Order: sequence, then structure tokens, then C-alpha cells
Amino acid sequence: MPLRRRRETNPDSSSALFRSHPFKGLEVALMPDTWQGSETTTALQALNRARARLWSLIPSVAVAIAVLLAADVSGRAGRRDSTQGDDRSAPLLRGAIDIHVHTDPDNVPRSIDGLDAAKMALASGMRGIVLKNHYDPTAGLAFLARKEAPGLEAFGGIDLNLPVGGMNAAAVEHLTQVAGGWGKVVWMSTFDAENQVRYSKENRPFVSVARDGALLPETKAVITAIARHDLVLATGHTSASEALLLLQEGRRQGVKHMVVTHAMNPPIEMDVAGMRAAVKEGAFIEFVSGGLSEPGAASRLDRYVAAMRLIGPGSCIASSDLGQKGNPLPHVGFAAFVQELQKRGLAASETDRMTKENPAKLLGLRSRQD
Repeated sequence: MPLRRRRETNPDSSSALFRSHPFKGLEVALMPDTWQGSETTTALQALNRARARLWSLIPSVAVAIAVLLAADVSGRAGRRDSTQGDDRSAPLLRGAIDIHVHTDPDNVPRSIDGLDAAKMALASGMRGIVLKNHYDPTAGLAFLARKEAPGLEAFGGIDLNLPVGGMNAAAVEHLTQVAGGWGKVVWMSTFDAENQVRYSKENRPFVSVARDGALLPETKAVITAIARHDLVLATGHTSASEALLLLQEGRRQGVKHMVVTHAMNPPIEMDVAGMRAAVKEGAFIEFVSGGLSEPGAASRLDRYVAAMRLIGPGSCIASSDLGQKGNPLPHVGFAAFVQELQKRGLAASETDRMTKENPAKLLGLRSRQD
């Protein structure tokens, strides 16, 4: 009767090697449970062929693993790069504060979320950002952004549009009670402002701040809350004349920090005389980058610089107003904006004033030397 023996159970045997190998299916096909007589030679030959085939596959497998590892490393590097600043923009952004950054979460598409925007700003050497949302308060987002980007001065605020009740002093009070206390800016209505709705020729509800040339009682109550908590009064998308009424009342009630939101842009379109009047009330004038590749951007920048010279850089703030899908990321567009201002003749000391010193004053931060 032919000799019959069972498969090796020695851990060092070829069978054990096959059992531990990833190509487990070959073990069943090439290593039957029993070898009988003359079958031994055939089985060993099959085993040797299988070994040879496996060894021939090793280079291909190694290459595949290397490619996967390289792709993973590349992806990680890309993610790191997305949160690191551009060395070329470092001198422009070092110590800068962008008071107008739109991010996710939002109800419209954004290019970046608030946490990544904060990390990118910090990596770019910026001192701080203000996170803005037209419909949701952002004090909580600023709280989280500071945890994600320790050392960055991240602030939030509230935009007094319809979802928060319009001119709602209670909503402003609540802003100040959110953990961290980083709710700082109160925009006096933007997309739902009466001026915006009329400018856009829309037929829908809106938020009014004044009637017949006088501020409404609820508007004055909001300004009282702003003064009480040392917040920033931003005029939003109210009309140029309404903005001056807001600033006058703010000054009367003792508001220390005020800014005319993107004064030269629609739907505000404040002229130089209006901007000078706003400055006399103690307000800064904001100039925003927006998309620099859109039609008319060059002439808009020319008008900006002309107004900045007439008003004086000491009363101006430059910010990005970026975060929209299709536009540069906020910190990238902010740096490009500063570069364009300098190309038009503004000195580095002047752009530093508008991007570093003045925003810090607006937010009640101490000045610091870079």
C-alpha cells in the first residue's frame, strides 16, 4: 500500500509559510491535505512552481505598494500645503487682520469652512480674522476656530437680518453670552436690509433701520446694546444716509468701534463726502477685495486708491470679503489685494496701517510690533 502521510505542522515548514502568506487561495490548490506515494514529487514540483510564481510577483506588488504610499504622502502634503501660507505673501500678511471672511457652514456654497480658514490664516502669519455669516451668528464658530488655530485672534458676530429678528437687541445680548465671548461685530442688516432689497428691485420682506430720516426705536436699542458691551457697529448694507444716522447715534451713545461696511460697493455707494463725514463720527471706512479677476476690478481698485488718498490710510481698513466659491481663498485673495494696492502707489507702511493697525483698533486689540 502506498505510503501516506499528513501535511507538515511544523511552524517553520513550507505549509506554515503558505498559511501565513496573503495568497491563501493557492495553499488549498497546491497543498492538499495528504500526499500519497508518487504524488509527493508532483506536489513538491507544484509547490516549487508556486513559490517561483509568488517570487516573480513580489516586484510588481512592491511597486504597487510604493505607488500607493507615494499617493498617500502626496495627499498628506497637499493637505498640509492647503493650511500653510505662501512664502511670497508672508510679509504682506504677517500681523494682518481680515475683518470680513465668509466661510462654511452657510446656506450658500463657500470655498472653505471657518476652522480651515483660521488655520490657513495662522499659517500665513496673520494675527486674526472676523468670521461673517449673513444669517447665522458666528461667535460659536470663532470659539472653535481659536481652539483649532491657537494664537489666532478669531472673532465672530451677528448680522441683523430676518432670521435673527432684524433689529433685535435681544439677539445682540445673546451674542455676548456665547462661550468665549468672541462675538464682536454687529452688522446692521445686509441682504435683508431695506436698502439692499430696494436696490435689487425685489418684492419681499426687509429690515428697516430708519423711517422718514429718523432711526427706529428698535435700532436705537440695538446701538445701546452695542455700546454696553463694547462691540463693533458695522453699517452693513444700509444706505449711505442711513449709515451716517447709525454712526451719529453710535457716537451719541458712546460706541467706540464703528466701521462703514464696504462703503464704495453696491448697494451703499457712499461718495467721498459721505466717507469724510463718517470719519468725523469716529468710523473707519472699509474697502474690500472681492474677486480681482472679475470685469471692472481694475477700475474699482483705482477708485479705491483715489478715495484712500483723499480720506487718509489712517481712517481706512482693507479686508477680503472672500470665501465665495470660485474666488481665491480668503488669505490668498487678501494678500493679492494688498499687492494690487501697493502696485497703485500705496506704500507698505500705508497698507500695513489699513490691514494691521486699524483693524486691531476696530476690534479693541492692543497694537503690537511685528
